[in-house]
Amino acid sequence: MDAPGNIAWAVTATALVLLMTPGVAFFYGGLVKAKSVVSMMMMSFGALGLVGVLWILYGANMSVVDGTWSFAGNPFSDFGLASLASGEDANVGLLGTAYGATFAIITVALISGAIADRAKFGAWMIFAGLFATLVYFPVAAWVWGGGWVYNLGTTLFGEESGVAVIDYAGGTAVHINAGAAALALALVLGKRIGFQKGILKPHNVPLTLLGASLLWFGWFGFNGGAEWLSEDMGGVGLITINTLGATAAAVIGWILVEKFKDGKPTSVGAASGAVAGLVAITPACANLTPGWALLLGVVTGAVCALAIELKFKLGFDDSLDVVGIHLVGGLIGTIYLGFFATETGLFLGGGPEQLVVQVIAALGVLIYSFAVSFAIGFVIEKTIGFRVKNEDEIAGVDTVVHGEEGYLLDERV
Repeated sequence: MDAPGNIAWAVTATALVLLMTPGVAFFYGGLVKAKSVVSMMMMSFGALGLVGVLWILYGANMSVVDGTWSFAGNPFSDFGLASLASGEDANVGLLGTAYGATFAIITVALISGAIADRAKFGAWMIFAGLFATLVYFPVAAWVWGGGWVYNLGTTLFGEESGVAVIDYAGGTAVHINAGAAALALALVLGKRIGFQKGILKPHNVPLTLLGASLLWFGWFGFNGGAEWLSEDMGGVGLITINTLGATAAAVIGWILVEKFKDGKPTSVGAASGAVAGLVAITPACANLTPGWALLLGVVTGAVCALAIELKFKLGFDDSLDVVGIHLVGGLIGTIYLGFFATETGLFLGGGPEQLVVQVIAALGVLIYSFAVSFAIGFVIEKTIGFRVKNEDEIAGVDTVVHGEEGYLLDERV
C-alpha cells in the first residue's frame, strides 16, 4: 500500500473526491433561481471549509471505534492528528485521513439542496458542524470504523456465517445519511413561497450539466479510491466499469421515464439520472458483475425519476430532489445487494442473510440521521432562525445574505 503507484492513486483519488463538492455546488447552483445561485454554491463551499477543519481536529478520531456498540471514537484521542503525523506510518495514515475527509465534506454539502432559496448561511454552518459531529462522524464509525453496522452480520448470524453489510463507498454513510437529513430540514424550514410543480425552474441548465460532469468525473475516485490500500489494486477494474455502466444506464432509465411521462427527455433529467446512478452504484461498485450493475442503473434512474414527484404528492419542499435522488437511490443501491451481490445475494447463491443485514443497516442509518437532523434543525429554527424572511426570499437571498449577485447584467458594469 506504500508503493509509489498506490500513493499516487491515493493522492489522485482524494483530489477527485474533493472536486466533487464544487461539482455539487455547480449542479445545485444551476437548478435554483438566478438570485439564489451564490447562496446555493456558498453552502457547499462553507461545508468544504468547516467540515474539512473539524475532520482534522477530531472527526477522524471519532470515525473509528474500539467496540461494536461504541457510539463513536474519542474525539480527543489524537486531537489535530499530532500523533498520527509523527508516527511510523504517517504517510499512509494521513493519506487515508485526507481521503476520509472528502467523504465527510460532500455528505454535508449534499444536504443543502433540500433548503435552497430560503436558508440563512450562518444557521446552515451551525447545522453543518453539528450534523458532522453528531451524525456523520459516528455513522462513519458504525459503517467502516468497526461499529455495529460493520459487525452486523457477525452479531446476527455468527462469525462462521461470513455475512457482512456491503457498503463499499457510502450508500448508507453518505447518501441515505444525507437524504434523510435533507428530508428533516425540508420539513423544518417548510415550503418556498410559490412552491408548486412547474413554477420554480432552473436558471442555468449548462451550469447544472457542468456540475453533473464534475461529479461523474470525481466519482471514479469516490468509488475506486480505497483500492489504494490493497497491494495490487485488483478490484479497481470492476469498480471502474460498474461506475461507468450503472451511471450510463441510469441516464437512459431517467430520460425514458421523462419521455413517457412528460413527452420530452430533458438535459436536467439526464444529469439527474447520472447522479442517481452514481448514488446507487456507490455501495455496490465492488460486489456486482457489470450486467447486474447495468440493471441497477436503469432501475434506479427510472425509480428516482418517479420518486422526485413525491414532494408534490406529500407536500414537502425538497428543493433540488435530495430525497428523491440520494435517499431513494441510496436505499435502492444498498438493498439491491441483498438480491444480486456476487455469491452472497439471494438470487446469486446466497441466503436471505445478506438482504437482512442490508435492510437493517439502511433503516438504522435513515432513522438516526432523520431524528437527529430534525432535532438540530428545529432547535436552530426556534432560536436564531434557520429560514430567511419572506421578503428576503422574494428579493433573493444572494444580496441579502452575501451582498453579492451571481450575474451583473447592467451594461454599465
